[in-house]
Amino acid sequence: MTQNPNLVRGTLDLLILKALTWEPRHGYGIAEWIERMTAGSMLMEEGTLYPALHRLHGKGMLESEWGLSENNRRAKYYRLTPEGRRHLEAEATSWERFTRAVARVLAMEQPEP
Repeated sequence: MTQNPNLVRGTLDLLILKALTWEPRHGYGIAEWIERMTAGSMLMEEGTLYPALHRLHGKGMLESEWGLSENNRRAKYYRLTPEGRRHLEAEATSWERFTRAVARVLAMEQPEP
């Protein structure tokens, strides 16, 4: 099955922004959080995650700074900006409306007249 790249990108961006709602995280920490919160249904590969982080950073939705990871390794930590928080809130509302509409259609047992 092929997936709509815009839908996948929008979903990935939403998950990344949500992962940063409470605290800054480095890339691996973001991927780990998404995997844990989706019960392993969504695995973030580096080739997908890091371009998305750079894109969101370029749009002013994330800030970054270097720090030390839990293993005392140098890591870039990402933090949500006010613009990123506004985008997350708007997109979450849109996503919830979209998923309710799709669920309503999928739950139909027969076509309406």
